[in-house]
Amino acid sequence: MSTLDPRALRTAFGSFMTGVTVVTARSADGTPVGFAANSFASVSLDPPLLLVCPGKFLSSYDSFANCTHFAVNVLAEGQEEVSNTFSSFKGDRFARVAHHLDSNGVPIIEGAIAQFSCSTHQSLPAGDHCILIGKVQDFTQTGAPGLGYVGGQYFSLGVERAALENTLDTAVCGAIIKEADHVLLEQTPKGFRPPQITSADRGQMRQNLCKDLEARGIKLRLEQAYSVFDDRHSGTHFAYFLANSTSSSSNDTLKAVPIQDLAGLSYSSPAIAQMMARFALEARTGGFALYLGDAQRGDVHPSSERI
Repeated sequence: MSTLDPRALRTAFGSFMTGVTVVTARSADGTPVGFAANSFASVSLDPPLLLVCPGKFLSSYDSFANCTHFAVNVLAEGQEEVSNTFSSFKGDRFARVAHHLDSNGVPIIEGAIAQFSCSTHQSLPAGDHCILIGKVQDFTQTGAPGLGYVGGQYFSLGVERAALENTLDTAVCGAIIKEADHVLLEQTPKGFRPPQITSADRGQMRQNLCKDLEARGIKLRLEQAYSVFDDRHSGTHFAYFLANSTSSSSNDTLKAVPIQDLAGLSYSSPAIAQMMARFALEARTGGFALYLGDAQRGDVHPSSERI
């Protein structure tokens, strides 16, 4: 029997960035079934094969393990709710999501950036999942950006790239570093703020930030963008990323503040205060979102639960 910690192992598996798919099929009585998955991979071009891994915990597991045909739909940026529907909604999922049928009568999700209609090539039991290998009979693809997934969170690389490409004179890059139930902040004469740098090289902001923090003795894992906004008055572009400390940090320039105390601090700017208040609220559920806009107003692009 394995002595590995299942939760820790799942977290380690989740550090691999993937896309998000919805896998669909029909049960023996013809009822459409589907589930969200990031366990998808191409296998072969000749013959054209791919694989997905349905879990035995799925109510539709037998339908997928024994199906003759299925489809894989690679979701686009902005299709978080489609993924959420097929990962957690208990009612009629297909009534909530636009779709059509392929030539085998299998549902195809509208708006997906790639759609693969497959016949079942092989179904192999594998622990608490099965490996479902499909032979691609037909496919479509749009070339649009896909929805990403890592560490239990969605991310939209195209959105983040667009947000980080700006024409303002100055770029500031920072990190909201979580260490257990604390956040590491630096104190300035104007108030607290996340540790940050001014970067002249827009393409190397993340790398330069990591180097600066490592020079301060802070080891961390930098994750997705969390808040990206412009301050036209000062001509400054701000980009803050989520991060997790990978070791206990000892640094005189940073203070470990309990997350529950973040809302009561004085911050270096109103924009930083709003960002940290939002972080404190979202930390309760782990559903961190991406803010895009300016220092006064903008839009929040939600992410959500683990697939």
